[in-house]
Amino acid sequence: FNRPLYVQYWVFVTKALRGDLGQSLYYKKPALSIIVDHLPATIELTFAALFISLAIAIPLGILSAIRRDSLWDYLGMLLATIGQATPIYWLGIMLILTVSVQLDLLPSSGRGGIAYLVLPSITLGAPLMAIVTRLVRSGMLDILGEDYIRTARAKGLTERAILVGHAMKNMMIPVVTVVGLQLGFLLGGAVITETVFAWPGVGRVVVVAMGARDYPLVQAATLLVSFYFVGINLLLDLLYVYLDPRIRFA
Repeated sequence: FNRPLYVQYWVFVTKALRGDLGQSLYYKKPALSIIVDHLPATIELTFAALFISLAIAIPLGILSAIRRDSLWDYLGMLLATIGQATPIYWLGIMLILTVSVQLDLLPSSGRGGIAYLVLPSITLGAPLMAIVTRLVRSGMLDILGEDYIRTARAKGLTERAILVGHAMKNMMIPVVTVVGLQLGFLLGGAVITETVFAWPGVGRVVVVAMGARDYPLVQAATLLVSFYFVGINLLLDLLYVYLDPRIRFA
């Protein structure tokens, strides 16, 4: 640390290219091995939150669109607004107080079976659920007004066949785009969520490293999570080819 910043950066880059991300000052172990040990927990939490949010948001958004201006529509938009406006750290604390402490239904901290995953996943996935619900509703409303949807109805297709065979596939393209962008938020939100629920992932390790001023460990975590985020977005870009054949033809 007594050398100029550009020299420190050059040393870091040259060693990183060889797979050496430095030695943790706090744990006294290679930083890469610490991140690799805790990365599965963060990936598990991130994808569980993604699954829960999409499992709720997509049906709720479709229901709000096909039942426009109904009670279901108002309830869906109210839930989406609350989910987007609620801070995840406050939501996590409230879930612990109500579900874990008062009702004693689920564990409040740690990592184990599915029961340990429910509360942190709901907490982390709530903002994404709100965004996707609003996006699905607006996208479905636009698609249901297209000419090919009216043509499908004129041909005698049922509403279910129209939704599944025609509308949903086109509606999923902007959803995939938003999910790819929001994965960065999920990874960032995992730092707070893992701290609230004592989840042994990369986020909690980073919080400990920042408190201990463990610069090599923070650098290693930032670099590996960035590669993970870029790789997931690359896979989502390739998914466009399946959702929209015009991209493949182009």
